[in-house]
Amino acid sequence: MAAAPAKFPDVLMCQGLYQNKPPLPAVLGIELAGLVDAVGPEVDRWSIGDRVIALPELAHGGFAEYALAPADQLFAAPQGLDAAQAASLAVAYQTAWFALHRRARLQPGEVVLVHAAAGGVGSATVELAKAAGAQVIAVVGGERKAEVARSLGADLVVDRTIDDFVAATKEFTGGRGADVIFDPVGGDTYRRSTKCIAWEGRILIIGFAGGQIQEVALNHVLIKNYSILGLVWGRYRQMAPDTIPACHAELSRLVAEGSIHPVIDSRLSLAELPQGLMRLAAGDTVGRVAWVDETVDF
Repeated sequence: MAAAPAKFPDVLMCQGLYQNKPPLPAVLGIELAGLVDAVGPEVDRWSIGDRVIALPELAHGGFAEYALAPADQLFAAPQGLDAAQAASLAVAYQTAWFALHRRARLQPGEVVLVHAAAGGVGSATVELAKAAGAQVIAVVGGERKAEVARSLGADLVVDRTIDDFVAATKEFTGGRGADVIFDPVGGDTYRRSTKCIAWEGRILIIGFAGGQIQEVALNHVLIKNYSILGLVWGRYRQMAPDTIPACHAELSRLVAEGSIHPVIDSRLSLAELPQGLMRLAAGDTVGRVAWVDETVDF
């Protein structure tokens, strides 16, 4: 194993709140980057020593020296990314890509509002929206996170701790609103987002990191003819598995052309990882916090 990023599901697993509850004791880590150490007798695509990104078996087990992963859940690690960046490319960037392109059908020139834009999934969404030719409004909490959003190319950065993203979005768009709103927060953030969605816009429901699952006023949907779209990326692994490698190929192309660079908050030793998970739970991180094994030549 070369690296594995910590994610909010890891925090929820620690708290016993995640929908998938592995039997205890369990090793966390739902994605990783490393070198192939061994292959099964019927595997001919991968060879020992290959640089790969992997989704470990049973959706956990990345924070370990070795992990098992099905052959079809391995992807070639793009050149130009270190271990922590490569390990962060799968879940966050695929979630963002499926949300923007398969669900919202994003078009060049449209305006995308991204909540939690300095987080792991949010920062990926900012980069992918910009790569698709969209204008991006990044909503963050605090100046440190605002600096990250600016560095990713956001056209407008709104610090929600001091500014109103609804008013800022309306001003930026001349009153029209955002064409696509990417919402991993939920609750009041969703409710206020409906006040700045454009006519025939699309609100992407990614999760409820704010801790509250909102109720939807469907009568309001009719006023602006907007759509509410759900996205659980992991379901594509069961329902449409061919879409996953196709998405990874597109992400690898964007890495090669320099359009995306996974943001890494910190690279930690295994002993430092619990503190990193606590910072993640407190919302005190940008991009990804990753465990990195410095002894592995990735």
